[in-house]
Amino acid sequence: MCAASPPRRTLLSLQRVRPHHIDRGYHCGMRTPGRHRRFGGFGVAAALAAGVGAATLRAVDLNLDAQVISQAVSLGQTSISGDLRRFHQPYRVDVSRAPVDYVEVVTPFRRIVLAAQARAGAGDRRWGQRQAIELEAAAPRQVDLYAELTFHPLNSFVLVPLYRVQIVPPSGELLQPRNTSSMPRYGPRVDGGLVPFTPTPLPGGPLPGRSQPMLGATIVASFDGQALTAACNRRCDLVIEEEGKTRVQVSVSLANLR
Repeated sequence: MCAASPPRRTLLSLQRVRPHHIDRGYHCGMRTPGRHRRFGGFGVAAALAAGVGAATLRAVDLNLDAQVISQAVSLGQTSISGDLRRFHQPYRVDVSRAPVDYVEVVTPFRRIVLAAQARAGAGDRRWGQRQAIELEAAAPRQVDLYAELTFHPLNSFVLVPLYRVQIVPPSGELLQPRNTSSMPRYGPRVDGGLVPFTPTPLPGGPLPGRSQPMLGATIVASFDGQALTAACNRRCDLVIEEEGKTRVQVSVSLANLR
């Protein structure tokens, strides 16, 4: 009997145990705990790593089914401001290069969240799935890029300067938007306000006057969602030009956006 083994009456015949099967590091050939289980743990870790890698490559939701639309409406109508803040944060790209302050990405999913949030803030809790489907049908599979601009207060602009927005993917082939529109701003911008969820001016705010300068503008570039996702799922460059000259070039990624 091995002196290191637990007290029991089992007799071991040393002649029947092959020398290379004896593990002298632990109770006379008894199986070391965890030695064989570590391979299973490695398999689980590899599976988790593969899952994380797959999650990073997730593309923007362009085909919204009923369940996804309900999730977007519920998120927009939530009263937990922290959840909304965490959701909106990855969609903003800080630029801070005159005249562009930042760029907002509005995907089909976020468009519904913004609309539901705006209606809930106005006290309309009846805005639901039917209205969300109509909103999505108005701009199917479309992704909008909102560039927020601030001009010098002593500028003499009468109209918003003609800016051109385009995407430069890693392949180098330029991607042009479906259409581009602009909205002048004659009053101070209030940070923390809702991003317009449709490329049309929202009511409210001061009206332009003869002695009131244009303090800024919002440039909206609408892209085909499938083409933009293919170009920017990992990383691409957003270029904003004025009169053929590049004013801003910033990296944009649609990874991890819904």
